[in-house]
Amino acid sequence: MKILIVSDTHRDTSNFYKAVEQNAPLDMVIHLGDVEGSDFGMRRAAGCPMEIVAGNSDFFSDLPREKEIEIEGYKILLTHGNFYLVTLGMERIREEGRERGVDIVMFGHTHRPLLDIDDEELMLINPGSLSFPRQEGKRPSYIIMEIDEKGELQFELKYI
Repeated sequence: MKILIVSDTHRDTSNFYKAVEQNAPLDMVIHLGDVEGSDFGMRRAAGCPMEIVAGNSDFFSDLPREKEIEIEGYKILLTHGNFYLVTLGMERIREEGRERGVDIVMFGHTHRPLLDIDDEELMLINPGSLSFPRQEGKRPSYIIMEIDEKGELQFELKYI
């Protein structure tokens, strides 16, 4: 299974379309918020099921604030991250993930990619931003998550 994980596109979908094209075919797309009304076009372009949660810039959206899903036996919390103060540190979001008993917490908001996958109890995943990156070098980023036939995970941080 091949999953594209993105966040913080802020209505600028050009790099989203590039990421979809460069990684097709995809089995799923996950968007971790701040779509700002561009979700309809993104769903059409994805060509596969898409999970989206609302971000702090999705003011009038009816998207859920967060969502728990299961993929191939992995319990995953999808959230934008702003309610867990992720710009100040990972403590609150890590605690929330442990309290909920999930395997993976995926979030955005910081516009900086993070692959904290060494803790077998809880993995933290942030794809950064496809539109307004803030990490050193400021390259638009996303993550490809693959689950092989044995159920083993592999994450790859990619750039446009």
